[in-house]
Amino acid sequence: MLIINEQQIQKQYHMADAIRDVTGMLKAKLQGQINSPHRTVLDFPERQASALYMPSADMANKISGVKIVTIFPENPRQGKSTTQGVILLSDGDNGEHVAMMTASYLTRLRTGALSGIATDLLARKESRVLTVIGTGAMAFEQVLGVLAVRAIEKIILVNRTSEKAQRFGEKLAAFGVEIPYTVETIVSSAVQQADIICCATRSKDPVFNGEDLKPGTHINGVGSYLPSMREMDETTILRADKIVADDIAGVKEEAGELIHSSAIGAWSFDQLHAELGQLVVGDIAGRESESEITFFKCVGAAYFDLAVAKGVYSKVEASGAGMHVEL
Repeated sequence: MLIINEQQIQKQYHMADAIRDVTGMLKAKLQGQINSPHRTVLDFPERQASALYMPSADMANKISGVKIVTIFPENPRQGKSTTQGVILLSDGDNGEHVAMMTASYLTRLRTGALSGIATDLLARKESRVLTVIGTGAMAFEQVLGVLAVRAIEKIILVNRTSEKAQRFGEKLAAFGVEIPYTVETIVSSAVQQADIICCATRSKDPVFNGEDLKPGTHINGVGSYLPSMREMDETTILRADKIVADDIAGVKEEAGELIHSSAIGAWSFDQLHAELGQLVVGDIAGRESESEITFFKCVGAAYFDLAVAKGVYSKVEASGAGMHVEL
């Protein structure tokens, strides 16, 4: 078995790789080549935490994977990461377990890639201002995904703690992002200026007022992944001309803002515009006018993790990196 750590992955596998591989997986899913049972979530209420078990298989390429990821929000107080995970890859011909790799970075990367793909299909081509609400670990790759597909000229950072937003901006600069950023403490102002909004929070309450959205805005919502979480308010849901899901079955079970709007009768899942893969292959149109407000809702699915894990395994194995162990 090949053991691959996060440093080796980050050295060899980047946003462009993830966008390519996730795009391919979206196409394969529509072609019926992917087996992806619904994930199992174990909650730890006393820690406001969760453990997610996510299996999937690429039947055409004969490889399967399972990701186990834990999300413990109180961990930073102990000097530990909020999100921790591993992915196990197995050969679909003989069942051999071929690789084990850390999954935290890949989870962030594949989610950023999904937002990048959605942004490319749904945001206005001339979008120049990106507002980021929530500057935790998941947000960094959200920014990279958007920057991969749009010529952003200004980044506005919003976080409950301004100091954390400032550190996030400094991290972007250290990474090589030369786009100017500002830290905004007034959420309404940040939303009103935005062409694209990325929300990456675990909030149980809406993080902005949908009335502040200007026509033509595109929103990526990736932070809420449980029915109890709601990053968007009903106004945003109702103002959105097109709502696109990363995985329709997943959002029906886990997208709190959509579940809430459906439960109170304000909106129906029948009003979903499409699944992202349908836009990728051109079966359904993405943005069709400059004034449309579009919303991409992402809760994640195991086959997205399989897409990037396959890509990492291929690159690392070819390079001779990683550590081989006998089990």
